[in-house]
Amino acid sequence: MSRIRTGWREVLRPRHLALPLAAAAIVATLPLTQVGGPSTSAAGPGAARWTPLTPANVSFARTLPRAGTPTSSLRLLAFNDFHGAIEPPTGSGGLINGIPVGGSEYLSATVKRLRAQNLFSTDRVMTVAAGDNIGASPLISAAFHDEPAIEIENALGLDLTSVGNHEFDEGVTELKRIQNGGCHPTDGCVDGDPYGGAAFPFLAANVVDKTTRKPILPPYSIHTIRGVRVAFIGETLLGTPSIVNPAGISTVDFLDEADTANFYRRKLTAEQGIKAFVLLVHQGGLQNPPPAVLDPSGCANFAGDVTPIVSRLDPEFGVVASGHTHRFYTCSLPNSAGNSLVTSAGSNGVLVTDISATLDRTTKRFVSASATNVLVENSTRNPDGTYTRDPSKADPVAKRIADKYRTVIAPIQNRVIGSITADITNAGNPAGESALGDVIADAQLAYTSSAGAQAALMNPGGIRASLVYASSTGGEAPGQVTYGEAFTVQPFNNLVVTQTLTGQQLQGVLEQQFAGCFGQGTFNRILQPSATLTYTYSASAACGSKVTDLAINGTPVDPAASYRVTTNDFLANGGDGFTRLSAVTIRATAPGFDIDAFTSYLGAHAPVAPGPQNRITRVA
Repeated sequence: MSRIRTGWREVLRPRHLALPLAAAAIVATLPLTQVGGPSTSAAGPGAARWTPLTPANVSFARTLPRAGTPTSSLRLLAFNDFHGAIEPPTGSGGLINGIPVGGSEYLSATVKRLRAQNLFSTDRVMTVAAGDNIGASPLISAAFHDEPAIEIENALGLDLTSVGNHEFDEGVTELKRIQNGGCHPTDGCVDGDPYGGAAFPFLAANVVDKTTRKPILPPYSIHTIRGVRVAFIGETLLGTPSIVNPAGISTVDFLDEADTANFYRRKLTAEQGIKAFVLLVHQGGLQNPPPAVLDPSGCANFAGDVTPIVSRLDPEFGVVASGHTHRFYTCSLPNSAGNSLVTSAGSNGVLVTDISATLDRTTKRFVSASATNVLVENSTRNPDGTYTRDPSKADPVAKRIADKYRTVIAPIQNRVIGSITADITNAGNPAGESALGDVIADAQLAYTSSAGAQAALMNPGGIRASLVYASSTGGEAPGQVTYGEAFTVQPFNNLVVTQTLTGQQLQGVLEQQFAGCFGQGTFNRILQPSATLTYTYSASAACGSKVTDLAINGTPVDPAASYRVTTNDFLANGGDGFTRLSAVTIRATAPGFDIDAFTSYLGAHAPVAPGPQNRITRVA
């Protein structure tokens, strides 16, 4: 036991450095099919159950072949944002329309089943991913520097993937080790086995070395599908530097996604005659369907940062597998001269996108493509509408890998460190404040009281999951919180730092929360405040004048006075666009990490109630 615990501390302490086709197209969406009779409740008999719908279809009309023209068929099985999700997600994240989904051995089984179904009817079946395979991972993967996630993806037959922002959580050097293999330079091979690396390539077309200007990893991968060469280009989002710690990416630059993709398209067409392209890009969007039932294969009211990227792509990009937003969709979106099929499979291995494409063997171009998202079901539905986990749906090879790591990490993961009175969620209210954000900010304030901290701020993107009262990952009683559950909430091992800001500087930091204001991106990033800090903001006010009534301990903040404010060092280094925090360079660093602050608070204040979500007031 002592050896395991010593090994764990050695694993935990090395920091994660971050967090936070073509003229005609048809997209058809049908109502959800209800099975079992009239619906009574989400979990009761006759509950509405999702069934596969008509997929998104894209026809490249200007390249439609004549009758009798020979074609090739390509099947792509795609997923994204796996995040080392060895176990099924908990809470609402592990349900799609009430159906339990996810888990690495079930993801592997679903991929293998779909591959087997299409193996003899399709010229080629490939499995691809669109980034964030690793990073922001639960303890079972993060404790081993995400080697378990790669072992699972090797076992399920992943052919290639793009990088995502979280591939850079521990820096460029560590990403290259994940690709090429070898023991961790500090911790060694913690599980006792050598690490052989990823059996598939990470593609990073738009991540270049500052000196050589060459991609740090292969920019593309070319595959021949019965006489037609198809090029796969992989990219992360241009905004990666704003959401990872600068320390790990100081040697690289991130380039524009569409410009880079089109550069390689033109290069490969000119030099090798390739005319069919697939883009794996770690950037995405979201659909906004009616709230009653979600369509995993829908494209209702779609919007997001991937849309302008696709709009600038050359029309040879027939398929775009995307990610980053953790949402599911299959869409037809306009490119520069037609439409592309654009897909995403949510996150954490809950879906697999089944993409079917036809290629013209004469013109060497895409003819058509369609996609539907397939649920990674892990349970069997009982007659009363409840569900029971079904081991027969698991892939035995992936299960053996997962079981190995479950055994090693169990003593640490299942240790009870505190308790809660009810679910504490990371869902924001209309002002953007979450109950869990309140708790974490309070925890960091308490952790740095000896440094004179008067207030604390937590970035919402660093809160990766909710605490669920009924969850029992290690057999613990309802309400008890294990170390593994806490780590899933805060998996980045950020330092906790306290800085001295003037009231004017603090006001300036809060003004950077809003989309388009002072370098902030396209989304609001509402910082979660400790109980000591309150303010009001106007959504309609001009940038620089949005925040009013700023107070600490009920006293209005004096612009000229000094205040001690705690954040994690990701924020303090300018992460999530908060460059005004990085301008404050004098700081005190607390011992340990943010996870230590969180677990200490959960233990010392047990049982912890949900935060009141009353510290931020939003007005029109």
